[in-house]
Amino acid sequence: MSAESGILAVARQRMVAEADGIRAAAEAVDTTFVHAASLILTCEGKLFVGGSGTSGTVARRMAHILSVTGTPAVAFSPMDSLHGSSGAITATDLVLLISNGGASAEVIESARIVQRRGARVIALTRSHTTPLARLADLSVAVAVDARAELGGVVATGITLAQSAWGDALAEVLMRGRGYRWQQFMDTHPAGAVGQLEDLPPDPPPLPIPALASIEGARR
Repeated sequence: MSAESGILAVARQRMVAEADGIRAAAEAVDTTFVHAASLILTCEGKLFVGGSGTSGTVARRMAHILSVTGTPAVAFSPMDSLHGSSGAITATDLVLLISNGGASAEVIESARIVQRRGARVIALTRSHTTPLARLADLSVAVAVDARAELGGVVATGITLAQSAWGDALAEVLMRGRGYRWQQFMDTHPAGAVGQLEDLPPDPPPLPIPALASIEGARR
């Protein structure tokens, strides 16, 4: 095998492993996704999305995609929230905290602070048994096999799976709100996208049940 062939083989194996991780995470999506969409859709304030490290990168991307598609969202730093920025969060807001292990000290403490301020917390972690998941008002689990992570250590596959979950949430909420492409263009006039003249058809509406109705149906 030539050096070039070896390089390409490694690259393809890494991409396939991560794609397989996203595929498995998609198959595991359950009713907690519906619960999260319902909570966000009925939120009277803003959605704050936070995380530390690579999860913070995911949070910033997720907040942007959500805002672009009609769900007002603000990225925030859990560490900064321990130094006063949590004062921006009120009882009408909703906080989505992303942490694969769900045990980062600053993320846990941030959740406690915003809950004391009256905001509800959605945890996006790898399982419903992490410390953050147990503390949150709603736990959502997204996980990938260790093979999707570089060396089984670096958070590569999980960040892609978390981002894909956020993208799915953005589309569902966009359709749940009846958000139209012209509204999208009103907040996105720059770049090549802002110069589009032929817009795609507006996405079909998607009814999202109220969380109370969901919980009642499960009893």
